[in-house]
Amino acid sequence: MAGITSDDDRENSQNKGCSAQDTATKPHKEAINGHESMKTIVLDRQNVESLEKKGEENGEKENSEGDADKEVLLIQDTGFNVKIAAPNLDVFELPVSSMELVQEIHQVLMDREDTCQRTCFSLQLDGQTMDNFSELKSIEGLKEGSTIKVMEEPYTVREARIHVRHVRDLMKSVDQADSYNGVDCSSLSFLNTITLGDILDKKRSKPDSVDCTPPDAIIPNSKDRPLLPLHPGIKDTKSSRCLKVLTYSGWNPPPGNRRMHGDLLYLYVVTLEDKRYHITGCTRGFYLNQSTEDEFNPKQAQPKYLSHSLVDLLNQISPAFKRSFSALLKKRSQKHPFERVPTPYQMYVWMAPQADHQVDYIRAEDAFSTRLGYEEHIPGQTRDWNEEIQTTRELPKTNLPERLIRERAIFKVHSDFVAAATRGAMAVIDGNVMAINPGEDAKMQMFIWNNIFFSLGFDVKDHYKDFGGDAAAHAAPSNDLQGVKAYFNMDPDHLYTLGTVVVDYRGYRVTAQSIIPGILEREQEQSVVYGSVDFGKTVVSNDKYKELLQKTAAALKIRPHKVLNSEEESVELYSSIECKGIIGNDQRHYILDLLRTFPPDANYLPVEGEELSEFMKIHGYPKKHRHKLPCLRQELIEAFIESRYLAFVKHAALQFQALQKQSKKNSDEKTEKDKPALTNGHASCDENKNKLEEEAVSEEAKKLVEDMTGSEAGSRKTVEDDTKEIVRKAAQASGSLSETEFSITFNPDVFQPHVRHVDPNGEMYKKDKELSKMASQHIVASQIPLMINDFLDHTSSPVDGITLTESMHARGINVRYLGKVAETLAKYQTLSYVYTISISELICRSTKHLFCTFMQGVDMMNTAAAISHFLNCFLGSYPTPHASVTAEETKNNKRKSKRKNKHSVMLSIENTEWISESPKSLWKKIIDEADDYYGYTLECDSIEGALEQYGCQRVAMLRSICLKAGVQIQLREYALESKARPVFTEDDIVNVFPVVKHISPRATDAFHFFSSGQTKIQQGLLREGYELISEALNLLNNVYGAMHPEIAACLRLLARLNYIMGEFGEAMSYQQRAVLMSERVMGIDHPNTITEYAHLALYCFANSQVTSALRLMYRARYLAIVCHGEDHPEVALIDSNIGLILQAVEEYDFSLRYLEHALQLNIRYFGQESLKTAMTYHLVARTHSCRGDFRSALQSEKEAFSIYKSKLGENHERTKESSECLAHLTKQAVVVQKKMNEIYKGEVNSSLPPIQIQPPSLAGVLETLNVINGIVFVQISPDELEKFKQEMSKRQAIEQTEEPSSPPVSDSLKSDTASKKSVDTATGGEGHNKASEDTAEVNGGMSVPTKKIGDSVMVEGIALA
Repeated sequence: MAGITSDDDRENSQNKGCSAQDTATKPHKEAINGHESMKTIVLDRQNVESLEKKGEENGEKENSEGDADKEVLLIQDTGFNVKIAAPNLDVFELPVSSMELVQEIHQVLMDREDTCQRTCFSLQLDGQTMDNFSELKSIEGLKEGSTIKVMEEPYTVREARIHVRHVRDLMKSVDQADSYNGVDCSSLSFLNTITLGDILDKKRSKPDSVDCTPPDAIIPNSKDRPLLPLHPGIKDTKSSRCLKVLTYSGWNPPPGNRRMHGDLLYLYVVTLEDKRYHITGCTRGFYLNQSTEDEFNPKQAQPKYLSHSLVDLLNQISPAFKRSFSALLKKRSQKHPFERVPTPYQMYVWMAPQADHQVDYIRAEDAFSTRLGYEEHIPGQTRDWNEEIQTTRELPKTNLPERLIRERAIFKVHSDFVAAATRGAMAVIDGNVMAINPGEDAKMQMFIWNNIFFSLGFDVKDHYKDFGGDAAAHAAPSNDLQGVKAYFNMDPDHLYTLGTVVVDYRGYRVTAQSIIPGILEREQEQSVVYGSVDFGKTVVSNDKYKELLQKTAAALKIRPHKVLNSEEESVELYSSIECKGIIGNDQRHYILDLLRTFPPDANYLPVEGEELSEFMKIHGYPKKHRHKLPCLRQELIEAFIESRYLAFVKHAALQFQALQKQSKKNSDEKTEKDKPALTNGHASCDENKNKLEEEAVSEEAKKLVEDMTGSEAGSRKTVEDDTKEIVRKAAQASGSLSETEFSITFNPDVFQPHVRHVDPNGEMYKKDKELSKMASQHIVASQIPLMINDFLDHTSSPVDGITLTESMHARGINVRYLGKVAETLAKYQTLSYVYTISISELICRSTKHLFCTFMQGVDMMNTAAAISHFLNCFLGSYPTPHASVTAEETKNNKRKSKRKNKHSVMLSIENTEWISESPKSLWKKIIDEADDYYGYTLECDSIEGALEQYGCQRVAMLRSICLKAGVQIQLREYALESKARPVFTEDDIVNVFPVVKHISPRATDAFHFFSSGQTKIQQGLLREGYELISEALNLLNNVYGAMHPEIAACLRLLARLNYIMGEFGEAMSYQQRAVLMSERVMGIDHPNTITEYAHLALYCFANSQVTSALRLMYRARYLAIVCHGEDHPEVALIDSNIGLILQAVEEYDFSLRYLEHALQLNIRYFGQESLKTAMTYHLVARTHSCRGDFRSALQSEKEAFSIYKSKLGENHERTKESSECLAHLTKQAVVVQKKMNEIYKGEVNSSLPPIQIQPPSLAGVLETLNVINGIVFVQISPDELEKFKQEMSKRQAIEQTEEPSSPPVSDSLKSDTASKKSVDTATGGEGHNKASEDTAEVNGGMSVPTKKIGDSVMVEGIALA
């Protein structure tokens, strides 16, 4: 193939799977790309250069984020159709876009059903071969309707190997083995299994009878938690074989005389008919030769048939191959492209079916060839990862096209690096890589593989002796990664960080880093020109580093500070002391060891002579921690500085007002004193709740501060002095380091005994220490209460440990505060579900710590036995599980291995202790670990205790520990409650996989588009917002390729917008892609995927696909109960949805069970008086009346009526509707009762009249579904939009001029903001007071009583990113 870029035949053939558009299936033309085309570009060196010439004329984007109104120029990207003429095929049309590369047409043709067996061809236009790396718009004469010819090219050895690999990949393209084994970036997706085919497929056969019965496991209050449904339809996916064997023959390589005849390679094939063939691959194609297993005869055999494609030849010689291969291609083309495109990072699943292991010689050759799998990327050498990572960072970034090329290159190299580092780390732990210091003890060893440096998470040479030994060595890599992330995201020029990946695998932690050129040739001490190698004894600095780090220090809020070295010289640092600057042989300035980029966490660093505030002492701090490297998170630093700035501004403003009033008349003094001055640096959390008020005050305050520092103030000397005084006081009150302005920066080297500061008793150092303590206090005093507030008003509700950790990190709370968080949550009855999640996360994390030490040194032969034994002790109820191996046997093995084995990390640590572990001893360790690490006392001593005491559930904990520890268990039903025998056997452990941490490069321009789009939507400008977000999708595709979590978020938002604008079909199509993508890149049971499923169900219902909607809702509910069980507000919403859809299909008995369950949950989590509860009462009443049970219906409707009346008043339309409903029900009940009485009295001629039961209409049900899901929309006309805009601007003007008081809910027009703070209690005052609860509910999901402007406005549920 004329110019396919890159890697090796393996990577090539993979790329062939990820074509930009799958034109084989027309309905999917738009599947991957946002607008017209997705620009996947396989990037490597030649490619980058050719792309750099890309035209600048594409328009630049204003880089000012602040000014969202500046119109953003879009990239001119036009689509057109070309005709493709391929050998032996009819001419067909192919849609392309002007920005695509010719390369992408190659990819598409290699993916299309009818052309996929070709790999070695060029494309010609009017007899001229087109260059693979040209953009289509730069090719002369290419226009709508041009014909492009596919020309077969002669093979080379490399091309022939690529071709064979491609044919083999095609043959296993519908097989899920790779997804379960976690290789080649494949992952699972079950959407089309659940909806029984593609929901967008018009030709899909509708089943005659519709079975809407929910599966038993998801009927409310079912105690059963089956695991098989997690992977539906596995039994049906028996892979269809096309050949028994396809492999390179033992006659390779061709001898010299045959090479002269053009022989490139020999293949050996056994067909399904059991015939054996030897095939020659030559420059012109493939033919049969006369060789046998033991005799070489290269002459052509009968039938004499030379084919350019191996598939054509196999079709000729084997009818069975022809049949099964065409069936396979058909099956493959029915898959959505999103089910086949590789993901950027490998996903792993925690359950897998026991696969039948099939013969695959090519896979075998891959495993044992010494190639790293990358050799052919750049001929003759392995990839120089460091050079690639740094070169891509140096690409120009002055305009949008350049930035896109640069970000795409950075992302591509980074995802390749993560994949290579993960493979390397596994090879190191599996004992497959030779150490560079083989003489040393196994814990001390370091490794180099594929130009990546690997070190183990142990304390080498007592490097961390004073910091907590191995515990510190384990924590350092993840801290370092946080530092790398901070510097990487700032994107400083001329300052470079290393590619860094942290891999946890089989109980070990491995750090993988790219290698600084030249560092291996000299000692580290010689090469460090900035920072310290020996923890502060020698400290050096360098002018260039000063200049570079000054910029980053300001951005990262690091205060330049002076320290002393052992020679008593003072050195100024712009980072922590361990941070090292090294100039590589490539003359680049590298910065590494960034583990203390952020200030230390004083709450976990008890230092002699340092006292924390009384507030912190009451909370039990400082706590002892097992290592001395606890740092604060970047998110916390930002939140802390923001809150200090508010304090500064308010303080100044209040003083300034006082000053002004004093000058007018002194009599106002008294009232002024009553004003609260914010001198206490810690805004209490009540005050934080007053977000809206605070913002209004601070806006006003900021203006005043500007006045003070502005020119008018300077006109009078006294005012100037007063102003200075005010700023000084405010600065003092807010803890600012400077007296003349607001300035907070941190010294990362405080509380470090090994660092000698120049003036340890000076004022400045005291301030440093104080600031560090204040920032640490901010977590407990402000951030944890704020997060709990979010949970209380349901702006965020964690679904499992993963989402809880994300919420904590977003607020800057480290996971070591999990015990504190759990302690605080225990006080709130309505947050019992978050409390359960936090306790089970705490138990699982403590267990993971133990698992790591448990696994270290377990003999390779006993790995499965050890893991199954551990899981039995952790989750099983059987009191005495036995490990399926004897201690004696292990000792014998050890004795043998001790003698000869110094090479493997695994066997050097003698560990037979695991055999004697019992549930009792393990749970005792778990309780100690939870107390020691998280400072939380668990009141349970076994798994049963945890279930009873805290409401945890076994399945959720099994899922959690498998994901955290990287264990894959067999997909089957487990009797987890069994007391009679152990739950797991060693055969249940299918695999262990790595848990990988790395940075995530961002698509910055796309992010700006996305944010501006959200802003527009909040202003009610749906169309403009929609356009910006579509453009963001385009840019995301451009940078990340087809698959990425951010693209999924973008698709979800576009789906929601389409839905609100009444484009139900479009909404369904976008949301289908969002679901597929979320399953592929987040995981099939990730909380995100649950949300996506629920959205898709709604859109399916709107498109009258009622059975699909039900199936999707059932799936969402099933995943939710696997993640956290039924006690959760999200389940209430899912149940209301299921109940409503079941009403639509007239399954009233089931409907009632779901709605009554939703009612219980709503009462539990939102309160008896909430509008959500009222709505659910109303729905329950409706179901009762549909069943003809008017008495129960009346009771429920009365409850609803009383809530509406007390909350919204008598005149509100909700209340009126409810009272009409009551009247109707009473009338019906009376009629029925009368007739019943007559029948009882025995009046002969009386018979029951037909009861007036109207089954709900689909439209009616849809309307209610929209209401409970918090969507309000009507078709909007331009005039109405105009009115809406005016209304919005009036409202904003009013809000700015007056102190905001709580607007009546029914009147307020709210729009969900980007961070879902739609409702952040618009009332102010006490956090969860009644009025604020109302607002939250009204927005959160009940009928949103919007002010109807021309009866048309969308309100909630927009910003879902």
